[in-house]
Amino acid sequence: MSIKGGSETGNLSSTLMEELENKTVFTIPVFGGIPVAESVVVTWVIMAVLVVLSLILVRNLSVENPSRKQLLLETGISFLQNFFQDILGEEGKRYIPYLMTTVIYIGIANIAGVFGFTPPTKDLNVTIGLAVMSIVLIEYAGFHKRGAKGFLKSFMEPVPIMLPINILEIAIRPTSLCMRLFGNVLGSFVVMKLLEFICPAVLPIPFSLYFDVFDGFIQAYVFVFLTSLFIKEAIE
Repeated sequence: MSIKGGSETGNLSSTLMEELENKTVFTIPVFGGIPVAESVVVTWVIMAVLVVLSLILVRNLSVENPSRKQLLLETGISFLQNFFQDILGEEGKRYIPYLMTTVIYIGIANIAGVFGFTPPTKDLNVTIGLAVMSIVLIEYAGFHKRGAKGFLKSFMEPVPIMLPINILEIAIRPTSLCMRLFGNVLGSFVVMKLLEFICPAVLPIPFSLYFDVFDGFIQAYVFVFLTSLFIKEAIE
């Protein structure tokens, strides 16, 4: 029994390690070979799907006689715009398109497992890229609002002794955004693989609705919500 249990545990561990590995799908034969990871390929698939859906949804738009498709699209866009505008206010309207694009991408990326793909956000490189883009936008928002002098002065607020802490915060914020998204998506992915390994028939289905769908959208919401709060703080 112990040998059997040890064998099953070993198989489970090896299966998880294979699933967690960021596999190289193909290599671009330039500059000595550029490996293209699975997360990049899935991201390309998501981009292609979004482009095709955009072309389909914006066809035959009408002001006088909008179709159900158009009404549904306008409702979704209006909801996202109002959500972010309530946080950012009028001064932050310029940053709403980025936040809307980010929440749509992360939301779809997190539920990619439902369609048989490996979520790109399971790759630490992807979450680092998202976090770096967000922190660059946050710092730009502060620079754009206050100007160079006011931006540099903000690092000594509320008192000059806070300068080292405020500088350190520039590194802490993207790390927090990155690790929170990566950790939750990776944790959900591991739990689902464990359930599929232990009971592959029926048990994973209800858990998939939570870990792949509900939790995936929650993590997308948390990421852009925190980013919008940081932008709001930067432009105040």
